[in-house]
Amino acid sequence: MNLAAWLSRAGKYQGNNPALGLGKRRIATYRELAERAARLAAGLRGLGLAAGDRVALIMSNCPAYAEILFGAWHAGLCAVPVNAKLHVDEFRYVLENSGARAVFVTPDLAPAAGSLRLDGPVRLFEVGTWEYESLFREPPAPMAETEATDVAWLFYTSGTTGRPKGAMLTHRVLAAMTLSYFADVDAIDPGDCILHAAPMSHGSGLYMLPHVVAGACNVVPESGRFDPAEMYELMPHWPGMTVFAAPTMVKRLVGHPVDADTANLKTVVYGGGPMYVADAKAALDRFGGKLVQIYGQGESPMTITYVSRAVHLDRAHPRWEERLGSVGVAQSVVQVRVAGAADDTLPPGEAGEVLVRGDAVMAGYWGNPEATAQALAGGWLHTGDVGAMDGDGFLTLKDRSKDMIISGGTNIYPREVEEVLLGHPDVAEVSVIGRPDPDWGESVVAYVVLREGASVNPAELDRLCLERIARFKRPKAYELIGELPKNNYGKVLKTALRQVDAGRAKSPTGA
Repeated sequence: MNLAAWLSRAGKYQGNNPALGLGKRRIATYRELAERAARLAAGLRGLGLAAGDRVALIMSNCPAYAEILFGAWHAGLCAVPVNAKLHVDEFRYVLENSGARAVFVTPDLAPAAGSLRLDGPVRLFEVGTWEYESLFREPPAPMAETEATDVAWLFYTSGTTGRPKGAMLTHRVLAAMTLSYFADVDAIDPGDCILHAAPMSHGSGLYMLPHVVAGACNVVPESGRFDPAEMYELMPHWPGMTVFAAPTMVKRLVGHPVDADTANLKTVVYGGGPMYVADAKAALDRFGGKLVQIYGQGESPMTITYVSRAVHLDRAHPRWEERLGSVGVAQSVVQVRVAGAADDTLPPGEAGEVLVRGDAVMAGYWGNPEATAQALAGGWLHTGDVGAMDGDGFLTLKDRSKDMIISGGTNIYPREVEEVLLGHPDVAEVSVIGRPDPDWGESVVAYVVLREGASVNPAELDRLCLERIARFKRPKAYELIGELPKNNYGKVLKTALRQVDAGRAKSPTGA
């Protein structure tokens, strides 16, 4: 199977349907998009790319995302969508680790990508330029024959080591995710659309697939990003609108002071972080019965559990609030269980690691058999998330065993930040935690122990982080502390540190 077959099919029997929109404009039909993708496939083959070669997308949200993804698949290649907010050094690592042969960039990211000086035969194309358009000159190429087990999307997601790992999402994985959308999340009609306000390199881009299957339109805001005012302005122009959003985005939409017409807003799918019950209630009050929650990971994209529209609306249920605070029940294409230290299934109510098995689970990590064996031990994906399942199958997440911080729906791994700060000659120890934030879910806070006699200005530490990692990962606060709380073995007790931080956050002086 080849995922590009879905676009080819839509180009034939739904050819006049709008496929791409930008702002309020319809800019391509399915017939036009399918032809562009097939022509791009010919252009990529003309570069000498062979089946399975990687094509990277360092791109902000734009309509071209669709033709590049499907063009790569049409040619039998593997797409590597990259988080556009990463630091240039992080871009370099992903491109080198994946072995990308071609790189597509949007104009805003072209200077950073152009400075990489990559080794080997790597071609870089800036969207919208003559060189980019030259890839579409050849007649449409025949679609490549691919196996269901071929890798379609390398999804780079950080781990406890701080180094990104490429989750291998095969054509089968993404097909299972797509079918689970129709089974569990929502129905899509040909006249509907999805507004890509969240990054297309992540969940919003993954949800392009079910909308292509249904012949619905993929709309990108003119700004290419999340802007509540712009989203409300676009809603009256696009019927049957679905939005995928992090909980922090939903909260900002609810709190935006505008009396907007939301009749065209069909569904708000939220995920990527915890949604507080109070915020879910406020969203229900604002939008009505349009909410669906999903819980997934890069290793099982968008597809672990879900809280349906019906559960959101079932206020009469005696455990309605408890269910709103959960991440729901297993999606149809996976099995989910909670396991103890020996991977034994725990009874309802007991907390343990969340394990997942099914066709939506990755094939493994790119070029990393050790991490693959650990993550997929016993044939189950070990998510690193701690949760408990009730007797009805509803999963509630308790903690993240990997100490991951989720800020604005984006994953941030403490060790990655800690290693940068430890590079300062006057920093003896550091521990990074997430502080509850009413707008972003969590903000990054670094607790720093200086070497004896040293004096460091927090602005100096901030400059160091900006030089080494993406801006969104840098701490929002640097707390100087005499010593970090530790156990008898010298391990930092982050739970105790969070208690210390809670006290400081409540104090008017921060003392």
